[in-house]
Amino acid sequence: MTAQHSEHDVPHHEGHSFGIDVGGSGIKGAEVDLATGEFVGDRLKIATPKPATPQAVAEVISHIVSEKGWDGPVGITMPSVVKNQVIRSAANIDKSWIGIDAQELFGAYLDAPFTVLNDADAAGLAEVAYGDDIARTGPVIFLTLGTGIGSAFLLDGQLFPNTEIGHLIVGEKEAEQQASSAVKDREELKTKQWAKRVNRVLHDYEALFNPSAFIIGGGISRKFDKWGEYLSIDTPVVAAQLRNRAGIVGAAMAAKEGIRP
Repeated sequence: MTAQHSEHDVPHHEGHSFGIDVGGSGIKGAEVDLATGEFVGDRLKIATPKPATPQAVAEVISHIVSEKGWDGPVGITMPSVVKNQVIRSAANIDKSWIGIDAQELFGAYLDAPFTVLNDADAAGLAEVAYGDDIARTGPVIFLTLGTGIGSAFLLDGQLFPNTEIGHLIVGEKEAEQQASSAVKDREELKTKQWAKRVNRVLHDYEALFNPSAFIIGGGISRKFDKWGEYLSIDTPVVAAQLRNRAGIVGAAMAAKEGIRP
C-alpha cells in the first residue's frame, strides 16, 4: 500500500483532476492530466459490490480515492439520470439509488469537493475535449456499449444531458436488452450476430434523431475494427478515441469545472 502512496507524496498538480467511473461490473478511478486527457499513474479498478447499494458503492469510491492518495476535487459518474445531484434512475445498479441525494451521500465519505453526473454524458464530454473533431461538429450521438447502452446527445460539442435512449424499444424490447456488450457475452453471440443487432438499434436511432454521426465508446469500442464492418446504416459510425477511458476523463473534467447537471 505504501508504494501506491509514494508517487503522490508531493501535492497534486493543479492541472490534474480525479475521475471515478461507476459501472455495473466495476468501479474505476484514476488521476487525469487535463492538458492531455491521459491518466497519471495506473487506473485502479474494484469490482462493483453486490448488491450495489449507495453505501457500498460510496465505500469503494472512498477507498479508491484514499488508495491513490488524492486530496483534490473528485468527479463521479453514475449509470443513472442525475438531476440537481439527485439520482433519478438505476438501470444497472441497485434500485435503492433512486431518489438518493448524491451530495449528501458522498459528502459523508469524501473530504474534498465532488460532482456527480451521468456516465455516458461524462464520456461524451471527454470525447468532445480530447477526441476527433467529429465529436465537436453538428448533432452527434455518443453511445457507450457496456452493461447497458448509455447515450450522450451533443450539438456542436454542447451536451443535452440525461438522454436514455438505451431504453427505447427497438422491435419487441429495449435496445440495451438486445445489443449491449453484456448481452453479447451473456448470450454468447458471435461478433457478426451481435453487430447485426447493434445495426438494427442504430437504424432506429438514425430514423428518429438524424445525427451527423454516431460515436461508439465503452470497452467493446477497442475492437471496433472487428465488428464495425457489419454496420450498414447511412450515418457514419466511428469508435471513440478515448475508448473506455472516457468516463473517468469526463468525470475528472466535471470535477475541475464544477459541472453539476
